[in-house]
Amino acid sequence: MSLSERSPRPLAQTNPKSPVVEAYRTIRTNLQFASAVEDVQVVLATSTLPAEGKTSTVCNVGVVTAEAGRNVLLIDADLRKPQIHQRFQVTNLRGLSSLLIRESTFEEALVESGTPGLTLLPSGPIPPNPSELLSSKRFTEILEAARQSYDLILVDSPPVLSVADALVLSRAADGVLFVVDAQNTNRKLAQKAVSSLRQINARVLGTVLNRMKHEPGDGYYYYSYYNSGPSTSA
Repeated sequence: MSLSERSPRPLAQTNPKSPVVEAYRTIRTNLQFASAVEDVQVVLATSTLPAEGKTSTVCNVGVVTAEAGRNVLLIDADLRKPQIHQRFQVTNLRGLSSLLIRESTFEEALVESGTPGLTLLPSGPIPPNPSELLSSKRFTEILEAARQSYDLILVDSPPVLSVADALVLSRAADGVLFVVDAQNTNRKLAQKAVSSLRQINARVLGTVLNRMKHEPGDGYYYYSYYNSGPSTSA
């Protein structure tokens, strides 16, 4: 099965025994090791360009991490083209944007995911000024409040080279998961995106290679590579 999900819901919910879901569990384990070595509680998922699988990755990692007994918050910080509410088939009437402009409380903006232990903070209504809102003190306050209640906070963001939002968000995260479409992503563009993150001292935890073909006739599966050291590259 392709890394691009055919089911509208995360594959970890609909087909938990899939080999693809096992790869997500490997990513979960690597994040747990990172947390044991250094304090990694807020993880940002991004990519070079759109449609590389970052939202599928962050949704499925959220599900398998919650299933392992951790209390997880999944935040949709893509305030331009949000998808998390669609993946989990939940309301998006309130969410992060509502919190940022103080139109709702934290509790009012949260939504259950259908997986015990995984809570969603959807994007909420799309605002006219996403970058300004995400770089505000209010966003930092929201994250700090979330840190008090959740073991792991996963943040879905726009691609690095599309808009400035991912770079803004990476400053507030403890680490970044960088998702690459192994079949279609231009290597030089991916290197440029990673370089942009490192120029602002973002910690790139590792790279998730998506749509990587293992053997002839096998089809495409998620394949993850994780490295917390400075040599991680796209």
